[in-house]
Amino acid sequence: MTLAARLIQEAERARDELCDLTARLVRIPSVNPPGEHYRDAAELLGGELAKNGYAVSYHAAVGRPEHTAQHPRVNVVGRLGEGAHPAVHLNGHLDVVPAGEGWTVDPFAGVIRDGKLFGRGTADMKAGIAAAVLAVEVARRAGLSLRGSVELSGSVDEESGGQAGVAWLCEQGVIRKARVDHVIIPEPLNPDRICVGHRGVYWFKVTAHGRVAHGSMPFLGVSAIDQLAHLVERARTELGPALRQRVTAMPVVPEGARHATLNVNSISGGQAGREPQTPCVADRAEAIFDRRFLLEEGFAGAKAEIEQLLAKAQSEDPSRRYTLEDLLVFHPVQTPAGSPLVAALARAIGSVYERAACLVASPGTYDHKHFARLGGIEHCVAYGPGTLELAHQPDEHVRVDDLVRATAVMALTLAELGVFAA
Repeated sequence: MTLAARLIQEAERARDELCDLTARLVRIPSVNPPGEHYRDAAELLGGELAKNGYAVSYHAAVGRPEHTAQHPRVNVVGRLGEGAHPAVHLNGHLDVVPAGEGWTVDPFAGVIRDGKLFGRGTADMKAGIAAAVLAVEVARRAGLSLRGSVELSGSVDEESGGQAGVAWLCEQGVIRKARVDHVIIPEPLNPDRICVGHRGVYWFKVTAHGRVAHGSMPFLGVSAIDQLAHLVERARTELGPALRQRVTAMPVVPEGARHATLNVNSISGGQAGREPQTPCVADRAEAIFDRRFLLEEGFAGAKAEIEQLLAKAQSEDPSRRYTLEDLLVFHPVQTPAGSPLVAALARAIGSVYERAACLVASPGTYDHKHFARLGGIEHCVAYGPGTLELAHQPDEHVRVDDLVRATAVMALTLAELGVFAA
């Protein structure tokens, strides 16, 4: 029997364990925002790792503004193998987005129906965490010996940028290049795909400043809402077509995300949210924009384009006044061409799925950015069970067959990298 066949067989035997661990994680509603039950989720994962022989430590993101007594930001890291090389770090985020409306099952029950495990965070990405945990056990149960080392972490706040999670762990040196050769993040990009990076993101706020006046005589004031509406329309008609012409060479999926994009996340102005209203011309309005920029564009060019749009609008009408505030910037990342990690995963996918692996890049960011830029670990990919399009959706789920096979792929990858050997 080939090694791949042995590992597939052991992953099949672990089917119930995979479902059980995923379901137990899902039943902890670690919802972000505001960051509920993070400690509970970290301790559940830490308990599993300790049971499997890992040295386990917990890391509260002390000093980060998100870390509070009410909502502590607690990360967990398990280490196996005394720091030997080659070393692989398996990371999954413990936080999930709010359940939202439209579910046909309890979003936090972890129920199985028609070969699918349902629940908020099943695909994104508690099934991936379970697969990472069991991949190591599958390798050991198949008779392989640990030659290198494994780190496995459950981190927080990925859904809101990861600053108190992987970013903090890297900044503190808990995760660092000297200890880690390769990183696998089991995000749900489809289990025959290897994700080798992501686009950049620039969130910014534009505030329009008007002049208050009585609502019955709006001609005596300047409406900030009108001024903001002018800018939003101008961004749509002038900047939008230019962005749609730009295409990255990165294999971003879906196809529409290979282009640069701009989205208006929110708009508010005047007396929004206040009752009762009074008759006033709005003297302030603001919009938050989400600009996804390409590796080929770079952040400096993306921001300069917004600054030029504002300057042009103001120069044409002296009554227009805008201010720009940067809210969030993450640069694009891409795994190096010829990465041994990508090659090992591709061979494993080919053996388990009996078809060629597909290389993709993510339309949105994930914690790859922190491993690469703060941790200095360039050989980083996302690979795991689950379908990207189901993330954050009602009735989010993962196919149990995919959970099993992705576990086998990850176990075989550890062998291909030399972390485990016969």
